[in-house]
Amino acid sequence: MAAVTSGSPLSARRRLATELRLLRDQHDLTTEEVGAHLNCHNSKVSRIETAKRVCTKKDFDGLMELYEVEEPKLSELKELLTRARQRIPPWWYAYNDVISANYAEFLAYEAEAMSCFEYQPLLIPGLLQTEGYARAVTGVSYAALGPDQVDSLVEVRMRRQERLREEAPLFLDAVVTEAALHLLVGGRDVMQAQLGRLLDVSALDHVRLKVIPFQAGEKGASTGAFTLFGTGKNSDADDVAFTESAENTTAFRDDPLAIRRLSRLFANLSGAALSEEASRELVEHIKEELIRDE
Repeated sequence: MAAVTSGSPLSARRRLATELRLLRDQHDLTTEEVGAHLNCHNSKVSRIETAKRVCTKKDFDGLMELYEVEEPKLSELKELLTRARQRIPPWWYAYNDVISANYAEFLAYEAEAMSCFEYQPLLIPGLLQTEGYARAVTGVSYAALGPDQVDSLVEVRMRRQERLREEAPLFLDAVVTEAALHLLVGGRDVMQAQLGRLLDVSALDHVRLKVIPFQAGEKGASTGAFTLFGTGKNSDADDVAFTESAENTTAFRDDPLAIRRLSRLFANLSGAALSEEASRELVEHIKEELIRDE
């Protein structure tokens, strides 16, 4: 499976963080007590245990001593530490001049996820956008940027879509409202091409597209877009979520309670949507209407 690789720094960091949390729980220690042993503030311990900070070799050795970790577990954790500390620039590193820290984190999780569940109330999901559509929405969302910077952000969006073409592709479950299909983003030609792309991509086995019709009323009403990434593991402890705000910012969510709530919300929105077949028929109908109205 190509998505979550054993050599991935981010994946290894999160696995190591989980193991360190479990070890502390097993020894019934607080983060303050662990911090005292490492001669650091307990906030540093918390950041290591939530994968927000890479564990140093010195801190790792101190933790292994405190938790009395022996072989073969010690070697397993050392291997995770080595992978977590790898400095392999990802492909989006070349776009650091236009990518925010939150967006870079989003791209990192998207690159490693096995599954993606996305809800968009007004726009087509980025993984399904044509270049023309992506350029239109990026030009508006980042109006303060120059043409070259907009070009770079569009390139990033197009590169993201390679996840759907890999040998072991990302499974995408996307839910959009009917409003997203009617907004003439970029004009009629751009929107016709975009609707055609939806028909093509939604025919793939690993892509599920469902549309919430206007008739769904309040059952399909949720104003905020969000994305859930799954690792494909038996536990959902490594799953993460990203929510979008009106200021076009993205917030990272790794709190289990928040993720469960968003998962339930996605299930409810998906339940209010048309079936996959009926959704494709609606997309085709709207596309034909655009052609007739020319």
